[in-house]
Amino acid sequence: MSSIKQSLILAAVALALAGCSPLAPLNFVISDKHYTLLADQAYGDNERQKLDLYFPLENVQQAPVVIFYYGGSWRSGERGNYAFVGEALAAHGMIAVIADYRVYPEIAYPAFLQDSAAAVAWVEKERAQWQDEPQALFVMGHSAGAYNAAMLALDDRWMAEHGLTSDIFSGWIGLSGPYDFIPIINPQVKPVFHHPNTPEDSQPLYHAKAGSSPALLLAATPDKLVDPERNTLQLAARLKEAGVSVQSGTFESLNHFSILLAMARPFQGWEPIIQQVQQFVFDQAGSQATAD
Repeated sequence: MSSIKQSLILAAVALALAGCSPLAPLNFVISDKHYTLLADQAYGDNERQKLDLYFPLENVQQAPVVIFYYGGSWRSGERGNYAFVGEALAAHGMIAVIADYRVYPEIAYPAFLQDSAAAVAWVEKERAQWQDEPQALFVMGHSAGAYNAAMLALDDRWMAEHGLTSDIFSGWIGLSGPYDFIPIINPQVKPVFHHPNTPEDSQPLYHAKAGSSPALLLAATPDKLVDPERNTLQLAARLKEAGVSVQSGTFESLNHFSILLAMARPFQGWEPIIQQVQQFVFDQAGSQATAD
């Protein structure tokens, strides 16, 4: 790919992840030859309560399942714009689920967590259609989506609405997630979390406790939107203190947006994000299989 084309794609995608434009340029340069797509599956009645599934071409019966939530300050995002995430996960042997969820101003906290949990419950109910035996299940997200994943994995309230617990997850993965953001500074986020009456227990850090699912927490050191020290590294430290298995790391060469773009096939040479995700998922899936 030429440097000019790569620069144009990167600029367009960075704007898209900031909520400014579609992610179509990136989806044009990824291949659809590495997965089978099952699109537009409804897990609820609302138009935004839908998800897409990306199946690997081989070993579907043994493939772990990763449910991915995108960012956008809980105000924007469309699952179709994240086909590059589905492609990357499927090409590395995982079943990827890319889920939409309702956003502000249609709803506010905690409705997007309820949607995220409903997507998990749908997968848990329906995956017997794809696998004779259920394989390891993970939640993953970037930015606001990493918050969603963290809350499902750490706070049992959301899965309990579906008769499930957070023990359903073999692990969870957060990229540049906000896990401790009270007092809220971002004016776009304040109404989403009912500022100034934001509940303390809306923060993932509040729920860091022993017995939580293993976590892979990655961030970019130069992140100007979500402080990696306060969020990723603090949560990792708190979970480790509670005896939870945590892998964490930061990248000097990436930023808040490019840490996710590095998963896309054109940019996988930047940093080994998809390789770390793959290693974590299959290590945890193997540990679960051994325990079973």
